[in-house]
Amino acid sequence: MAPIPITIITGFLGSGKTTLLLSLLPQLRAANPSYRLALLKNEFGDVAIDSQLASSSAVSGVQELLNGCICCNLVGQLSTALAELRSNISPDRIVIETSGSAFPATLAIEVNRLARETGHYTLDGVVSVIDVENWRGYEDTSYTARIQARYTDLIVFNKWENCEERRFDDCLDRVGDLETDIAWVKSDRGRVPVHVIFGIDGGLAAALTEDPLPANNHNHGHDPGHGHGHQTEVEVLSVTLTGGPSAAVNTTKLMALLTSAPKDEVYRIKSVLTASSMVRSSDIRQEDAAVPPAAPTDHPGRYILNWAFGRWIFTSLDTKATEHDSSYQNVLRMTIILARYESAKWKRKLEMGGFFELEGTEKGELVVTKVT
Repeated sequence: MAPIPITIITGFLGSGKTTLLLSLLPQLRAANPSYRLALLKNEFGDVAIDSQLASSSAVSGVQELLNGCICCNLVGQLSTALAELRSNISPDRIVIETSGSAFPATLAIEVNRLARETGHYTLDGVVSVIDVENWRGYEDTSYTARIQARYTDLIVFNKWENCEERRFDDCLDRVGDLETDIAWVKSDRGRVPVHVIFGIDGGLAAALTEDPLPANNHNHGHDPGHGHGHQTEVEVLSVTLTGGPSAAVNTTKLMALLTSAPKDEVYRIKSVLTASSMVRSSDIRQEDAAVPPAAPTDHPGRYILNWAFGRWIFTSLDTKATEHDSSYQNVLRMTIILARYESAKWKRKLEMGGFFELEGTEKGELVVTKVT
């Protein structure tokens, strides 16, 4: 059996990694209806939101590595997760989609090691997605964002359409400052031709056998310029709202959070929720996203919410994904990714701000906990 090619897709928070991945699926199906793509997804927090979205979009198989960083404390689980995908799915390709904090070089080294030892895999390349609209801001403060852009085989510039040409040129100049010659492409509203992403045969990623970064940069050590490791660049809150079997989120209250969250404090909001009243995505045009927003609805339904930098998309989810226990329903499960030092303030604000309530008179139980 030939080795399974592996593509690593990385990029900082909200850059559009999942959108890029989901845009590849119809292209693959059009070329080969029997093509089997498997996904290994590393998520912040404890809710596999993007994985549920991928599962509902005909990815052949999904494995999640939750509540940690795939290049640090979860790296030991990589071998098991890949082996399960290989055994259960027999995929034509595996995509590893990292969390926004991962160092791609470290992950590439581990994949190369597994490839040498097992003969089951081959690393095709590392693709880094850059959000042109917002990269200038977080590139200034994030050591990880610069490392992701440097140790890669291909950069996909995303969300450039709504920017002035000068913003893109400036972003390109900042990548040039990293002193590395990397191929790049502009996406078309999050879409890139599949032959550009797959089949890179990346020279940089395939050649990595030793970590180019100091060992103490990976956990809670210090990088030369910023004095903190990449896992301390963000803080994560987990939110759960529970209620009875027919309970639903008060979407008016939820919208108040989505419209007021400042993007210099709140980087991402991801949620699975039940709504009984109308839900609308933000002012993103339908054609701007590879995954179209759910149509407004007045019927109870389960939805995935993805919020990044003041814009959000609701996507309808199969009702089978509804979560239950013996007496309560998780009406809402949410992961909120924040800038450093913001979690304590936002934990208080979420607990007291009235953003999470149930429709009607039923009182739900709200739990907000800090994950990292």
